[in-house]
Amino acid sequence: MLRNIAIMRRLLLLFTLLVANAMVATAQFEEREVRVPDENDVIHQTISTSSPYYYTNLMLKYVNGDEPLTPDEYFYLYYGFVYQEDYSPFKENPALDRMLAVMTGINPDEPTVGQLEALVENGVAALEVDPFNPKVLNMMAYAYGALDDPKREQLYYNHLNGILSTIESSGTGQKEESRWHVLMFSHAYDLLASKGYAYNESRIISRDAMFIPLTRKQGRTKGFYFDYSRIYRNKPDDVTFKRDRTWQFNNLKPREYK
Repeated sequence: MLRNIAIMRRLLLLFTLLVANAMVATAQFEEREVRVPDENDVIHQTISTSSPYYYTNLMLKYVNGDEPLTPDEYFYLYYGFVYQEDYSPFKENPALDRMLAVMTGINPDEPTVGQLEALVENGVAALEVDPFNPKVLNMMAYAYGALDDPKREQLYYNHLNGILSTIESSGTGQKEESRWHVLMFSHAYDLLASKGYAYNESRIISRDAMFIPLTRKQGRTKGFYFDYSRIYRNKPDDVTFKRDRTWQFNNLKPREYK
């Protein structure tokens, strides 16, 4: 679950910088009440052709970028993805790997045109696998900004802020009972990276919850809780998740969820 963690940590400063300097005010996403996704509501709103949140229309609006999306539209777009055929949380994303490889050798202040074009080309392909990947959206905003394309830079900044805010609005992350809901394991790490947090390897604590400890405690906060139940429901049969045992008795092995 921590694939590419070394590269992700090297991207932490860049990620935080881009989020902090978004070109558009994000007041509409701030101080939102907790909104835990209601599965029946999400399904109803996204499959009904008469709904303003009909999924096909939402995705077209998201991709075209002709007008900004509202917080509600991002909410149904993100959590409605679970019920689309393209949702495959364990599918490999080689285009993302190529983007990360480019970023390891890039000078953020003086990138070459070739590097930026490679980011854009692979970013388009990576979003076909995971259209809401914050890391990809972040790098796309950076690439278009460096290529002096403010319209597309703004578009990806908007999407980045919209997706991160949607995840953050699903809970507080402070307790298991108020965990943040994610569709991909990487989205959890990206949310923490966008806040400037460094983190350690996640711990599976139940069939639907995991805990990601911070490398350094923030006040009383040692880490954050995430709901990965949607990933669990869509896992291949040969994949198992290992739950950590806080107390080890008689050399018990970690419990596995199949």
